[in-house]
Amino acid sequence: MPQDQAPQDRNISPDDRARLDQVFMQVVLDVQAQVQQTRPEQPGNLAAMFHKESVSDALQGCAMLIAGWNENRVDGAGVQRSAKALRGLGLGELAGRVEKLRQIGGE
Repeated sequence: MPQDQAPQDRNISPDDRARLDQVFMQVVLDVQAQVQQTRPEQPGNLAAMFHKESVSDALQGCAMLIAGWNENRVDGAGVQRSAKALRGLGLGELAGRVEKLRQIGGE
């Protein structure tokens, strides 16, 4: 995706939101829990600073996802921000789960 193009939100019907709420929140809560358990991969202040920034980005992305979900949509920017931060923290599988939220309700 070009950098000047904003990620697309995905609208969710109120019925789908009610039906999928537990699945969505489980992914977001799992992201929050796993991110908070990570530690910098290398010693030193610089590694700690980058780690803290990545954790903050992942958690802010989760907050964006929750806010969007409360408005019956999957926030595209929240997905992108969380997934990028998760990959930076070495949590690629979890990033993939977050990216799959874009397809939620599309079955």
